[in-house]
Amino acid sequence: MLLTLDLVGIFVFGISGGLVAVRNQLDIVGVVVLAMATGLGGGVLRDVVIGAVPPPAVADWRYLLMPVVAGLVTFAWHPAFGRVERVINVFDAFGLGLFCVAGALKAQEFGLGPVPSAALGMATGVGGGIVRDLLVGRVPVIFRYGELYAIPALAGAAIAATGSELGVAHGVIAAPAALVTIGWRLLAGWRGWRAPVPRMSPPPSS
Repeated sequence: MLLTLDLVGIFVFGISGGLVAVRNQLDIVGVVVLAMATGLGGGVLRDVVIGAVPPPAVADWRYLLMPVVAGLVTFAWHPAFGRVERVINVFDAFGLGLFCVAGALKAQEFGLGPVPSAALGMATGVGGGIVRDLLVGRVPVIFRYGELYAIPALAGAAIAATGSELGVAHGVIAAPAALVTIGWRLLAGWRGWRAPVPRMSPPPSS
């Protein structure tokens, strides 16, 4: 189950990285490299933290194949995606949901409790997007003012970690947990929902 979540998440995140590369007019090498960085970044971070070394991203050919295929597919078929930014956000939401759940469940398998597992699941979900955006000189989505990104990821990871702690099978809890993150993220973009931001104090009078 975790292998499937990882591979699908890598592929989906890889497409989002490839689309960002296309939008920034990178060549085929740049598209594939950015797809790999986006698809593998969060998982490598998770595996190093929990001690799953060497990370499957460098030890299992399937993990390397997924983002390469995603990058090549994106390079070949990107004109069919139409409005690139909107499609990037959709693929990013799906990658975020799949990865935060996979990260939380794998952390639990390595003996972490539900709270650190949820935190690591969130980090797994946002890690690839941070690497992607930094490589092309964009402010990472997670740091944009009021952007609902980390909160939906943490919610999905927490549901997965709590369900696993209560003995719910991974195959049962994974889908609803991922859908919470995906749905929340997409609805936030559609409805214009924002994360809480600090209320600014008025400037002192002279």
